[in-house]
Amino acid sequence: MSTRIGKTCWAIAEGYIPSSSTGPAPQMTSHETACILNATDQAAQITITVYFSDREPIGPYQLTIPARRARHVRFNELHDPEPIPKDTDYASIIQSNVPIVVQHTRLDSRQAELALLSTMAYASE
Repeated sequence: MSTRIGKTCWAIAEGYIPSSSTGPAPQMTSHETACILNATDQAAQITITVYFSDREPIGPYQLTIPARRARHVRFNELHDPEPIPKDTDYASIIQSNVPIVVQHTRLDSRQAELALLSTMAYASE
């Protein structure tokens, strides 16, 4: 049974991947994550475009999330067409062919007293 919730275009207006981390990798590696839920009966074809303050955008990064599945996409692990630079502010647009839900999470483990942030992305369509 499918649940039709979500939107097809989402924005995360803030992003930053620190170049350093403490603790064991990969669990405690500093990272940004888009937590994506596809509750439809159809595979979601996702594109992610990353924007910067001082250069042209990079992307699209492309991925598929099967029907009725969730996936946590670490921005640190996006490499095609190119890795997202560390220690650089960025923003992102996530688009899908079917409605999805997107939540943004950051783990900053540059120091042992780590910080975890999570918030809903902005849904526009």
